[in-house]
Amino acid sequence: MDAVPGHVPAVLTDGDVGLFRADERVFEAMLVGWRAQMLARGLTSQTIKARCGVVARFQRFTGTFPWHWVPGDLEDFQAQRRSGPRPISLTTLRADSSAVAAFCTYLTTPVYGWAAFCQQVFGDVPAQVVFEWNTPRHTADDAVTPGRRAFTRAELQRLFDHLDDHIDREHAAGSKRWLPALRDSIAFKVCYAYGLRRRELTMLEVGDFGPNPHVPAYGRFGAVQVRWAKGTTGSGPRRRTVLTVPEFDWVVGLLQFWTGPGGRARFPTAVSSDALWPSERAGRLRLGSLGDAFAGLREEVGLPPELGLHCLRHSYVTHLIEAGYDPAFVQTQVGHAHASTTGLYTSVSSDFKQRTIQQMIAARLGAGLEEVPDA
Repeated sequence: MDAVPGHVPAVLTDGDVGLFRADERVFEAMLVGWRAQMLARGLTSQTIKARCGVVARFQRFTGTFPWHWVPGDLEDFQAQRRSGPRPISLTTLRADSSAVAAFCTYLTTPVYGWAAFCQQVFGDVPAQVVFEWNTPRHTADDAVTPGRRAFTRAELQRLFDHLDDHIDREHAAGSKRWLPALRDSIAFKVCYAYGLRRRELTMLEVGDFGPNPHVPAYGRFGAVQVRWAKGTTGSGPRRRTVLTVPEFDWVVGLLQFWTGPGGRARFPTAVSSDALWPSERAGRLRLGSLGDAFAGLREEVGLPPELGLHCLRHSYVTHLIEAGYDPAFVQTQVGHAHASTTGLYTSVSSDFKQRTIQQMIAARLGAGLEEVPDA
């Protein structure tokens, strides 16, 4: 049965081999087997390491082992994680409880043999300790950080105008800082024009753009292949295609300029990389660079600190909805698995709400007039 990834290893079931500190050795073997099972399922090494770390921490907290765990242990663990000077977020709490649940599911699945083994060695068996009633619910109220919202159009105009003025000043002064500022400015506008996540934006390459045969006017910038989209829990990155839409067609000219001789090619490092955003010393910006630059820009303009780079993605969703795009199309563009997630990203303006209600009132009044019989 060792051929099944994650099965109880033969070294533990050999009756001729005694187990010194059996509880610790068995728990270590359980973690090793779980790693093998997760690898066989295709989970990423980063996810596997994080999940095993949570389970090991849970074991240290309880001071007992899986065949003695009870639901109350999880409740105490979560209470401890949420208290203290640096309480974890509900999102992290949900992830931790999911890791413990997955480990318990692995141990209680008969094919791996752990339940029968524990019954024989310890006289007890592991059981599931994670249930709906003792874990945090995933609700709309805590799915998005309080205060995080879409930028208003006026705020976006302030941001981009400030950037453009800064580039002009640095260039006129002969400063070398104008080129990185230009790169960051175009990167932020591309992020907004395609509704990209930070990692998706950072990992873009020149060859990721291509034509949309239905809109030849956009040339080779009719769509972008996002290769580093967010995957499901434990999986690797996904891919999706984001179309250039008429409301953001100004990005085509920016991309044509940036990929030409006067744009990214000015960076000496660009010749050794296809990255869309080269840095001064490497072929690609590090993941946090654009986020840090955006935070500095936001402070210079005087906008609230909760409005980060990701809020440009919220703005993209909101402004497409306000422009009348079908929510299902918007959901596909941004790569959300559920329509409810897209809804959380939408924060339409008061003007849009007023126009919508006025249109509905006018439609109702018009329908009512048509129903009035002739005198």
